[in-house]
Amino acid sequence: MLSPSLLRSLLHGRWTGLAGTFVALCLGAAVLTASALLLTSAGPRVPARYAAAPLLVRTPGTPGDDNAFAESRPWSPETVDALVRALTSVPGVAAAVPDRAFYAQAVVRGGPAGAHEARGWSTAALAPHRLVAGRPPARAGEVVLDRALGLAPGSPVTLLTAGGPAPYTVSGLADGPGPYVSDGEAARLGGGVRVIGLLTRPGFDRAAVRAAVGDAARRVVGGSGQVLAGPDRAAAEPAADARTRWIGMQVLTAMALLGGFVSVFVVASTFAFRVTQRRREFGLLRAVGATPRQVRLIVYGEALAVGAAAAAAGALLGAAVAPAVGGVLVTAGFEPASFGVRPAPLPVAGAVAAGIAAGLLGAWSASGRAARVRPLEALRDHAAGGTPMTRVRWVAGVVSLAGGLALAAASGSAAEDALVNDVLLAAMALIAGLTLLAPVVLPALVRVLSWPISRPAVGMLAARSAMTAVRRTAATAAPVLLTVGFAVLVTGMVRTTAASYTAGRAADVSAAAVLVPDGAPGLSDAALAAASAPAAITAPLPTTVYGDRPLTALGDGHLAGDEAAVAEWVARDHGWRKGDLVPLTFEDGRAVRLRIAAVLPSAPAEVLVARDTVRAHDPSALTPEAYVSRPAGMVFMGARTVSVADRAAGDQAEEDRLVWLFTLLLVGVSAGYSGLAIVNTQVMAASARAREFAVLRLSGATRRQATAAAAAEAALVTGIGSVLGLAVAVPALLAMRAGLAQKSGAAVPLVVPWPTVAAVVAACLVLAAGASAIFTGKTAFTSVRTPSKPPTCADA
Repeated sequence: MLSPSLLRSLLHGRWTGLAGTFVALCLGAAVLTASALLLTSAGPRVPARYAAAPLLVRTPGTPGDDNAFAESRPWSPETVDALVRALTSVPGVAAAVPDRAFYAQAVVRGGPAGAHEARGWSTAALAPHRLVAGRPPARAGEVVLDRALGLAPGSPVTLLTAGGPAPYTVSGLADGPGPYVSDGEAARLGGGVRVIGLLTRPGFDRAAVRAAVGDAARRVVGGSGQVLAGPDRAAAEPAADARTRWIGMQVLTAMALLGGFVSVFVVASTFAFRVTQRRREFGLLRAVGATPRQVRLIVYGEALAVGAAAAAAGALLGAAVAPAVGGVLVTAGFEPASFGVRPAPLPVAGAVAAGIAAGLLGAWSASGRAARVRPLEALRDHAAGGTPMTRVRWVAGVVSLAGGLALAAASGSAAEDALVNDVLLAAMALIAGLTLLAPVVLPALVRVLSWPISRPAVGMLAARSAMTAVRRTAATAAPVLLTVGFAVLVTGMVRTTAASYTAGRAADVSAAAVLVPDGAPGLSDAALAAASAPAAITAPLPTTVYGDRPLTALGDGHLAGDEAAVAEWVARDHGWRKGDLVPLTFEDGRAVRLRIAAVLPSAPAEVLVARDTVRAHDPSALTPEAYVSRPAGMVFMGARTVSVADRAAGDQAEEDRLVWLFTLLLVGVSAGYSGLAIVNTQVMAASARAREFAVLRLSGATRRQATAAAAAEAALVTGIGSVLGLAVAVPALLAMRAGLAQKSGAAVPLVVPWPTVAAVVAACLVLAAGASAIFTGKTAFTSVRTPSKPPTCADA
């Protein structure tokens, strides 16, 4: 039997090890909680402009990566009028308001400012936005603006539209973003309608009203209408927000994947390290009669107690930092402005359960090792830690390493949207494999890396200590391996990807300058005409047309009004041939029959039509940029000219900003947690070596020499982890470069930001050597004053 006094003696002086386990589990639970909250909060939101509309009727279809985030097919004006009449007649419906929008932006102090989607005044009630000064717009040329712009009712204002500047008079001010024009002008200038907002009368059963609205909509449009209520209204979010959310989901998935792996990795290695340190204790327990089952229960009991407390604390910490991370995602453009962290008990509870499970899983393998300790282990020096490589460890290490190399090779042919995750999975398998096989390669690495410092006594002592305690060296090198491996992988991955997309951006361009938007989302026809004079406008005008599905289209100046040119793959999918008359629906909801004048094997868009045709059917279409013959430095309303080189440099700067933010998020999750794990393992190692440092001091070594030996060993361990981290990242990066080169059809350089990698390695060195020196100095001082004594059989 195990007496309470023996158990207390076992726990006495072990609070540092328990604290190390607590920190690892707490931070792991925090990472999992923050990732879970961000992921569950990344779903679509009800657009703010429909917040006061309890029911929405919209065209079917959801923007997504399967349709290039195109909006759904709009209704024609005639269909909208019929729908409004049918919906208004439903008992309980107070108003049916079609959401007609077009590009218009107020010009304030010489430049476009504020929101850039104008709507009819009746749609303000759907938000709701209220008039705070003046009166609603009653006729053409009148507009209600956001009061934040600082204009007064009655003052003249210029609205920049897709056609160019237009004079208006401010009739009133609203408490929300505009501009709002009269409903008649919105019907004339707006494009197609995809959403009709319904305002209901009080006292009516909303479920009955919804059912009646669905029946009325089906009588007019059949299956081309969908009724949304409550949270389902989030399906009406704009395509731009859906695309931004999709980008954010990729980032959050990568963060969750990295966070989960790092958490389990660090927790499992921490428990394994702790069991290795306590082999003498477990041997003593076996010597006084403890069974293997009782030893397992001791390890499980500690894991459960520490895991429950750490997981709860980590969940609170993760919930506290999640909003700040969400704000970073919005600022970076990885989430729409409407994104916000939604407090939810399920992700937090799941993270707590995952934290406890991670602790128990980490203790599972460690408890088996503890239960196998023989009674004679109490008489051995525990620093060696027993046999470093067991059969299970060999098999698991070889399988993980082989699987990582296979995944790295397979990622070269992966789809573009799966390439990043495949590379991350390959790196994770390689990290697990090299960590398990580290004791095999450690002796050779120690001999090579310790050669420069092997002559001084301190360096020789550090090298011999690392060679003797292979398990301890492998455990303390694991967080460095993880930190350096993911730092090199993530920074090299995003830099190499950016290089593959930006290479040759400014090549083969003979124009004098590039006309770019200045405060506006695109270029108006007036700016293009001014910058292209005296020649006609030739810049393509992008839009979307609808056949069996949404098709990207460009308005081209070389086609007649009744002609279209289609890409070869589009013609093949639709069964179209040259000379066919095909019906295409434009952004105003009207269907036009166009003759296919050419089938192009290589085309800049799926469909090409006349530029005038696009402008006639899409009054809000804007040109993203245009190469012009005007010199750089000219300024137009909502546009300016820049040199081709400056444009490429500006694109590169924006790309670098996004790359840096993406890198910061991923490296912050992996390297930040791993950096704390480096300190944690060094502190645990130093606290467990009190007897060793006491013997060293009694042998004549000074406190400074003992501290220097421990710091040198920590530096040696950092070098070992860095080499293994590079061995993990390089194969995965080479596989990614091969995949990008295959997809782009051009040579892609492997870009590794070595200054950033050197900074990460230096940070690991400072953390490891600093923590080891500080706690070794303290331990060496106290161990001479009060030599540690392990529990004896008299305690039983």
